[in-house]
Amino acid sequence: MTNYHYIIASLPAISQDWKFGDRTAEGLISEIKGLSTSRDLGIIGFVERGFNDDSLNTGFYREALSHKVGFIRKYYTFDLNVRNSKVRFLNKALGRYNDRDVIILQEDGEDTQGTFPEAAQLESILQGRDILARERAIDTMYWNKLDELTVMHYFDLDVILAFILKLHIIDRWHRLDEQTGREMFRKLVDEVKGTFKGVGYNPE
Repeated sequence: MTNYHYIIASLPAISQDWKFGDRTAEGLISEIKGLSTSRDLGIIGFVERGFNDDSLNTGFYREALSHKVGFIRKYYTFDLNVRNSKVRFLNKALGRYNDRDVIILQEDGEDTQGTFPEAAQLESILQGRDILARERAIDTMYWNKLDELTVMHYFDLDVILAFILKLHIIDRWHRLDEQTGREMFRKLVDEVKGTFKGVGYNPE
């Protein structure tokens, strides 16, 4: 028997600006895992692989897009579309071949070649001049997608997986305060200055 009702009822209500206080993302996820079945632990573990950039390769996405759990298929299709679109945007800015470093898959009818409902919104975000603001806006897209994927879901594993993914978004910004973030992106732009054509940056 699953503990979904108990687990979800014990989770805090979170937003993108939520503060951890004396809790941590790792601690909250550990609490969830401590109440999960071995089957669900395997599914959570797969989702967590997506937190590691080194794992985000063709093999991972092929596995994700054919996963038995629908939530994982839909979320990682979206994730791949966003990442591919960002790469294509940079390729255009750098004058490189459009599909260079893009992962193109076609699994079970899922479109991962640049046409998806949020494509126009993402393109508009990527045109923005403030790189940090772009990242926040993209994370908001992810947050909204997670809300979309859990509409009419109340006490099931999808809600728990979405919560864990949202924790990851919050934790990223918790670890990276705004000033540190601006300095990081300023350094990034300085490093590629003269090569990174067509992408403006306004640190203010």
